[in-house]
Amino acid sequence: MRITDLITVLSVILWLAVVGFVILSSVQAARGQKIKNARMITIILAVSALLTTVLSAGLVFVEPEERGVVISALAPKGYREEALQPGLRWVMPFVERVELYPISRQAYTMSIATNEGAIQGDDSITARTSDGQEIFVDASVIYQIDPEKVVDVHILWQNRYADLVRAQARGIIRDAVSQFGVEDVVTDKRFELVDFINQKMTAKLEENGLILVDFVLRNITFSDEYAASVEQKQIAEQQAKQAAFVVEQRKQEAQQAVETSKGEAEAAVIAAEGNAKARMIEAQAEADALKLIQEAIANNPELLTYQYITKLAPNINTMLLPSESPFVFQLPQNVQ
Repeated sequence: MRITDLITVLSVILWLAVVGFVILSSVQAARGQKIKNARMITIILAVSALLTTVLSAGLVFVEPEERGVVISALAPKGYREEALQPGLRWVMPFVERVELYPISRQAYTMSIATNEGAIQGDDSITARTSDGQEIFVDASVIYQIDPEKVVDVHILWQNRYADLVRAQARGIIRDAVSQFGVEDVVTDKRFELVDFINQKMTAKLEENGLILVDFVLRNITFSDEYAASVEQKQIAEQQAKQAAFVVEQRKQEAQQAVETSKGEAEAAVIAAEGNAKARMIEAQAEADALKLIQEAIANNPELLTYQYITKLAPNINTMLLPSESPFVFQLPQNVQ
């Protein structure tokens, strides 16, 4: 409990004590039993109650998150130009009063959801894009009273400054949306939209003694007709992408088949070239071998006869005569 509240309670108690003591004194006097020093006690209680009342009316405690505007009958303008700072402050009792204003951050939300916004029900902002599409915007404005301009806020708006925030936000959002196409507000240009609103809101609130802390674009909802057309467009785009994917897949398969055929053809050519080279080497080897045989026979004519004989099977019962005899005779039957 604040000290000012304690003093107020004490003042009430003292006034009740004064009234109670006066009644008690009157009753006792009527019975012929006067209270000793009753008048002095009554005066002391009354003076104490008056002092605490004056003290209660003059002392003001300002919380750290508050500033006080002093409305004064003594000031030429009817108010003090400087706001009261946090702490226990003194004003002139009965001729000055203090209006306290919060300087902490506040949020004003406008939402399509029933229980989310400052106003119950659908409080979203209806706006039209540059291409004529209707959209519904959910937004929150986070703001605070400028501590240096509390007196100005009191003069201009008193405690109705939230109405200013609402009116400015809705107007600026509509104006901003009208400068963007419906496709822009759901793409990267949405950040440009938010920046535009931030700049306008900052300037407007500053003119009225408020500070814009942040603007939150919570959600954008489209009309049922446009949402249906977007869904159909997305389906068509998805189907087109699927068809393109199939075409690309077929192209890749065809390219793969071409590469496979090319590889097989190159492999066949390489194999054929290898076989040809092998045959050439083999033919050259046979030629070289025949040449060597020819040279051997030329140098030793009997070698051919020897080779002929060695090729005969062991069970052939024939006998070769010398080279000067061209006949072949049967061997005797008893010859082994």
